[in-house]
Amino acid sequence: MNIIQIVLLEFYPSWLALPRERRRAYAQGLEEIIAKHPDVKVRFCDSEAFPGSNFTDFLICETENLKSYHFMWEEIRDSTPYTQGYFKIKDVIMGAENAFQSYEKENLNL
Repeated sequence: MNIIQIVLLEFYPSWLALPRERRRAYAQGLEEIIAKHPDVKVRFCDSEAFPGSNFTDFLICETENLKSYHFMWEEIRDSTPYTQGYFKIKDVIMGAENAFQSYEKENLNL
């Protein structure tokens, strides 16, 4: 079953105060962590330019392997951008794609 996570992030002004080259280097390190978990598909979205949000960015993650997803986030939480307080996870919205259809097919033979 495909599990989708929408991870709401907040990047702080301390992140924006870094030179863009440093931010790019940190981002590359985060991308390398994500690449170590190929069964977790990750898309990054910038949202602070749009009004009404209490987050600056969000990720859309998709996986059938919650262990890999969890391990990916453990590594991200150990990374310099996270441990130095440049951003934090504000919230996670999680759901199973078409879960009712899987239930009907597997349990009700519909």
